[in-house]
Amino acid sequence: MGGPAGYGQLALQPNDDDFSSVQTSPFVINFFGYSGSSFFVNNNGSISFGSGISSFTPTLFNGHASAPLIAPFWADVDTRCSNCGAVYLGSRSSNSFTVTWNNVGYFATHSDKLNNFQLTLTATPGNTGDFDIEFRYDRLQWTTGDASGGSQGLGGVPAQAGFDAGDGQHFYSLPGSFSSTGALNFANITNITNVTNGQPGEYRFSIRNGTVLGDGSSPAAPIQPTTTGFGHYSFTFDILPNQRIYIDPIVAVGYDYLVAAGGPNILSVLLPDLGDPDGYAVYLLSDLLHPFASYVGARGNPFLVDFSGVGGVRGFRVAGINPALGLDPANTAAFVAGLTFDVTGQTSVSMTQTALPFDTSGPSVPEPATWAMLLSGFGLIGTALRRRRAAGWAPATA
Repeated sequence: MGGPAGYGQLALQPNDDDFSSVQTSPFVINFFGYSGSSFFVNNNGSISFGSGISSFTPTLFNGHASAPLIAPFWADVDTRCSNCGAVYLGSRSSNSFTVTWNNVGYFATHSDKLNNFQLTLTATPGNTGDFDIEFRYDRLQWTTGDASGGSQGLGGVPAQAGFDAGDGQHFYSLPGSFSSTGALNFANITNITNVTNGQPGEYRFSIRNGTVLGDGSSPAAPIQPTTTGFGHYSFTFDILPNQRIYIDPIVAVGYDYLVAAGGPNILSVLLPDLGDPDGYAVYLLSDLLHPFASYVGARGNPFLVDFSGVGGVRGFRVAGINPALGLDPANTAAFVAGLTFDVTGQTSVSMTQTALPFDTSGPSVPEPATWAMLLSGFGLIGTALRRRRAAGWAPATA
């Protein structure tokens, strides 16, 4: 790509926590509500849209970033050290650009460990705003700056990789984020990539029509069922340690979630707020008489249900969703659950999510005949309560 190091031109002078002037993409970028061709290169391992970002300690991607950003390695990069590298901006083609953090050190002016990683955005033909994100990791030796609680480049609050649209719903963290071991393994683990036949340390995400393709990586792009039946949906996907996968089949007034025999236990589930002050309940399938968690999804309460204290579970039930909410049958993200699993390496997971179509204010489930009668009754009440199938999202993740 030319330039002094082969990665294009210098994007930033030696600095700590700085960001570039406005840069221009050779193509239009349609990214979760942002549409344009300008961006900033941030020294601390990201690019952003609308404004530059100087924050050096990563915060959890949750859809509320101060500006939309894409981060191959958000951590406290310092390029002021005498034998550190620099940050470059170049292009391999007329429809792409690449930012390279080449042999960069960490705060404060440490160069005993150096990182080398890249971000490339490539437009699809036609310049419609669709594009692919590519992360490449050549060498990662540190994860944390001194001001982020690190010691000798590790520990404290380690790096995060992924993206955050800043729109309240679209976000993704690469598995291993916020762990020194996990972040180093973006590059160091053999065969870790989400690209078919890809090289270790290579990750790609496809942005289409302003959103990520349904791969389970966020609530906006949940994984869809691979096989379906009447009220019964099945999913098969690969999972990495610390990766949260979002799935979304039909919505009724409750669900049973169950991992197939021999599969890993579910460690936690992140459940949505449906706007009901009373929320709903979560039951263990081994005890359908006593709620494991109540008032889940009620406004002002946390929605993360943690099963790790009981060693994880093969399955659980969500019950008591208020039918008066009238969930829209056409809404593709009406009830999206984010799951983590007890795995130590890449693992294939098969599981089911079965809708409970009738609110019994308890753990019982109606018989199929009762279900059919209830569906008829819902038809008399109005179309808003018809059985519907919702779409889901899967990972591109962390």
